[in-house]
Order: sequence, then structure tokens, then C-alpha cells
Amino acid sequence: MSTSAVRKKTLTWRQKGIVLGLALGAGLVVYARWVEPYRVEVSHHRVPMPVTRPLRVAQLSDLHTKGVGRRERRVLSLLDEEAPDVIVVTGDMVADGGNYAGVEETLKELHAPLGVWLVQGNWEHWRPSSGAAGAYAAAGVRDITNASARLRDDVWLVGLDDTLAGNPDAARAFEGVPPGANVIVLLHSPTGVHQVQKRASLVLAGHTHGGQIRLPWGTPLWLPPGSGEFVEGMYEVGGTTMYVSRGIGNSIVEARLFCRPELAMFEVGP
Repeated sequence: MSTSAVRKKTLTWRQKGIVLGLALGAGLVVYARWVEPYRVEVSHHRVPMPVTRPLRVAQLSDLHTKGVGRRERRVLSLLDEEAPDVIVVTGDMVADGGNYAGVEETLKELHAPLGVWLVQGNWEHWRPSSGAAGAYAAAGVRDITNASARLRDDVWLVGLDDTLAGNPDAARAFEGVPPGANVIVLLHSPTGVHQVQKRASLVLAGHTHGGQIRLPWGTPLWLPPGSGEFVEGMYEVGGTTMYVSRGIGNSIVEARLFCRPELAMFEVGP
């Protein structure tokens, strides 16, 4: 038998490239589905504000929670480490299925000396429930949508309904807030900043998920309606500082790529 007859068949460079591409693609799918969505990143930010003493604010956004699972347990562990004075939740707590029992289960685990406060996002309007208010109350969390409250003698919280799916009412939300007060505004879709600019010391928003699925250099493949020109991070809008969080959970697709979930921490002080 000739040596050519027993020669092993080898892959061409093109075939090798196809195999490598398929392996890389499969690896990215596994990473995006089962790894990155649970790699919660804590981001730290200093915000100048003429308060009498520092205030540590933890922002959670876009939880899309069905109850306390792997991702939620990671967030709770990080909150224990960070020890915020107050926790704010900037909308989209409920998941696609509209399970408010799961929302209540998760919110019950959030604790801070100055309380836990929330505003509603577009998913709370798209998946409404008569049990939503009861779930928030049972969890000990205060819904401040289109309302305000004095958090401390030197800081007010103002909440605005979602501009995409809700009925934001800035005039109602600011009722009772004294002129010149230090105001932190909570809202969901970042385009709502245009209704409160110049009236807020700091605006905290979410909704965009930072794109959720991005190219390696950070360009999002898609942003939800209501994102406007905002993606993630700090913005100056008409003299007002706004931070847009990448959020914790996922929307539509249960995956993240080059866009880790985020727990944003703010050190507010002189």
C-alpha cells in the first residue's frame, strides 16, 4: 500500500478558520448567557453638593427580578460591603412575566438607614398589577413616583414617572420642595432629565442597560426607545448632572456582552 493511501486527511486553512470561528462564537454565547450577567460591577462616583455631611447613595436600576436568585444574591452581598445610607431603585423592577411576588421577595432584602425608595419604569406600566403597591409596601419600600420627600434636613428626593410609558408630572413631584434645596431626582428613562434640569442637583436614571449587548469597544448594538442620546455614565444636561446606570437585570434577551451589570455608588458631599 502506498504512503499516499494512508496519509491522514488534514483541514485546510479555511476549514480551520471556520472551526475556530464557531468555537469562539460558542464561547461568546456561553459567556454572554451564563457568565457576564452575574459579574456585577460596583462603580464609585463623587458628586459635589453643599450638604452638611456626606451621603452614600446606592442606585439599583432595571432589576427585572423574578425573586432572589444568583444575581440578586450577588447584589445583596455587594450592598452589605458598600453600606449605603440610602438605596434608590430607578424603575423596571418587574420582569417580563409580571411577577410582583418576585419583586416583593427581592425588595424585602434591601435595607439602608435612610430607607429604600423607588420610581416606576416602563415595565411597571407595561406589566401593571393591582398588587404592585401592596408588594412595595410589604417590602418596606416607598414609591416616590411623581412625589417628593425630605430624606435628611439637607437633602430632598424627588421621583418622576417614566417619560416613555408613564405620566411624568414635574410640577406635582416638586410640590413642597423649598427653593434652593439639594435635590436628587429619581427617574427611569433618561430623556426625563429635560423636565427637571436646573431644578435638580443630581438625576439618577436607568432604562438603557448600557446597550446590554455591545461591541468590544463599547458601541451598543441597540438601545431601547426613550434612551435619547444617552447610553451610560455621567452627563451634564442644562447645568444638571445626570448618571445613567447600566442596570442589574436584562430586558428581552437574557444575556449581556461587554456590558456588565452595575451597582452605582455615589458619595455626595461638599
